[in-house]
Order: sequence, then structure tokens, then C-alpha cells
Amino acid sequence: MKQNPWKKDFPQLNNQLHYFDSAATSLKPTSVIEQVNYYNQQLSSNINRGMYYESQKATELYEEARETIAKFIHADLNEVVFTRGTTSSLNMVARSFGLNHLHPGDEILTSELEHHSSILPWQYVAHKTGAKLQYIPLSDEGKVTLESFEAAINDKTKVVVINHVSNVMGYVTPIKEMVAIAHEYGAIVVVDGAQAIQHIEVDVKSLDADFYAFSGHKMLGPTGIGVLYGKSDLLDDMEPLEYGGDMALDVMKQQFSWKESPTKFEAGTMPIASVIGLKAAVEYLQNTGIDNIHEYSKNLYDYFIDKIKDIKDIEFYNKSSDTFMFTFNLKNVPSHDAISYFSEKHIALRAGQHCAKLIHDFLGIHSSLRGTIYFYNTYEDVDFLVETLIEAIDYFKKLGF
Repeated sequence: MKQNPWKKDFPQLNNQLHYFDSAATSLKPTSVIEQVNYYNQQLSSNINRGMYYESQKATELYEEARETIAKFIHADLNEVVFTRGTTSSLNMVARSFGLNHLHPGDEILTSELEHHSSILPWQYVAHKTGAKLQYIPLSDEGKVTLESFEAAINDKTKVVVINHVSNVMGYVTPIKEMVAIAHEYGAIVVVDGAQAIQHIEVDVKSLDADFYAFSGHKMLGPTGIGVLYGKSDLLDDMEPLEYGGDMALDVMKQQFSWKESPTKFEAGTMPIASVIGLKAAVEYLQNTGIDNIHEYSKNLYDYFIDKIKDIKDIEFYNKSSDTFMFTFNLKNVPSHDAISYFSEKHIALRAGQHCAKLIHDFLGIHSSLRGTIYFYNTYEDVDFLVETLIEAIDYFKKLGF
């Protein structure tokens, strides 16, 4: 079997853990951990405020991170806003752009595949503005197709809210083609890229998306840091949601002015250590190569699918996942009962609705088990998972499930 050259870089895997929960959060390589520790141990200073070395160095690393990420997604420097995560980014667009641009009768077009962080902010906007939330019909496989999108969009559509990759089905949405169609109708497109950025090359200029959001912790980075890409003219037109330190340009007794993007969106003390760690994560992805990550993960995923193809009593919902996510249930076994068995075997899977209830409603199930194969997984991990699947089926049958 092919040896895994990257597993050694992830200290969390030095124990008995078989980690298949990367869609929830990825593991962190040593280089990311070291950079976070470097800031905390050697700098631990605020940015843009001090003239002493530690503060100046922290500021330098913070802005270098913005440059690294901008190049990584092919964005301009002033189009990269640091946020708390994808949820924070998507809420920022909904509240700052959506509340100020939508009116009664306007339509927001989305899908049942979306994460709650995409749908809920726009439900709020719809209730506040009188706009209507509409849904793109899914195919029998649970995919958004160009045909269904073209049938759903119309002259009333002002905003399209869509994921690049579904966090339950693992399908890649045809974003570039959808953006082109949406722009013909004058609609802006908000893309949830949380499950895409770690698997596929993302070029925001080529996609022509108006907004693109993602989280650091799903792409080998720390928690508490995310990115909102927005076209500069749209960001310039948006008002900040938080007011306070460093975002203000001038403050008078009765009014104030704010700085230009992206600074106006980064009020207060930002998660500096996490930003620096995110830079290290992006560099790790670049040095490893997204293509190499994809090729290895695909080979391992194909190996897994081949191993389980003859196992009965498993209900799989997405065997054709584009990003190596597998969503399933053991027949007649609630997912939260099943997960306890895997957890005792030190196998990390996720049970529940994965903050995506609507796609579970579409599938006609209450909840599911979800796993993801990523490039730090090994063939031994997969073999152990398959063995445990077989054991779990037998175990729950004996219990009368």
C-alpha cells in the first residue's frame, strides 16, 4: 500500500485516533501549531498600536497573512476581510449588504443543500425586508444542476446564496456557470466555500463570485479565524457591523468616519495568533499541492468505496461524492446510537444533521453519520473503519435493531 508522507506532520495522529471528521474541522500540522505558539510565546502584542518590536512584528505577520491568502484565492489585497469564520462572514454579507439592498418583492435564491449559516441569515433578511426566499429544486441525487438553477432564477432574483461544496453530500456546485447566469439577471452571488477551499483550487476572479466565505479551521488552520472575500466595489458600499478600535478614521462628539475596506470590518483586537496560523496553513497547502492532496484523497476514497460495496445493511446517500465525504446510516440504527460504537473504537465520525436539516428532510431521514477522507488518512485507517462497520452492523443486529 502507498505510504502516507504527511501523517507525521500531524501530532494529533500519534495516538490511536482514526480521524474521519475533517468536514467538521481539520487537524493542524506542526507548522501551524508552531506559528501560533510563536506569536503567543514571543510576541503576544496587539497590532497597529505599538512602536516596539513585538507589536511591529505582529502587525507585519498579520498583514503578510492577508497577502498570502489574497494570492491563494487570486484576490486583491483590499478584498480580503478577516472574520471569526464562515458563519461570521456570511452573516456580515446578509446584514450589511442584504438588509440595505433588498426590498419587498425581491427574491433570494438558495437550495436545500445549504448549511444553516447560509440559510438562516437570509431568512432573517427576508423577514426584515419583505423579500422572499426561494429554493432551487434538487435532482434525485440531491444536486443543484444548471438546468434547475436556470428554471428557478428570474428577474426578481437579487441574491443567490449557494455552497461551493455541500457539507452533507460532498458535491461540487457549478459555481462559475451559475455566477454567469446570475449576473445576466443582475443578481449578486454569495458563495459558502467552507467545504471547498481545502479540496480544490479556488480562483475568485475566475469564478467571478461577488462574495466568497471560508474558515481557517477546515483548511488546517486554527479555530476562530475566517475570511470573507468581496469585490471591492461591493465592500466599499457596505457599512461595518461593529464599531470601535482601529476601524475609525476620525471621531467627533456627534459623529465619526471609518477607514476603507478591509480595515473598517476589523474592529477591535482581531484573532492575531489565528491569522498568523492561517498563513502557515495556506503555505502548507501550497507546499503540499492541492492537486496532490486531491489525487491521494481520491485514491483512498475509491479504495474505501470498493471495500464497502458488498456490505449490506448500510444506507449510503452519496457514493459519488466529489470531495470524499461519505454520508450514511446503518439500517434501522439511529445515527446517535451508531456513533457511540465508532467512538469507542477511536474512530472520529459525526452524527446528526450537520447544521443542514433541509437536505436531511429532502433525503427523508432524521439524521446521518458523516465521514470525510482527507490526505492525512491512511489505508490502514480505511481498513480499520471498514472492519468496524462490519462489526457495528453485527453488534446492533444482536441488540435487535
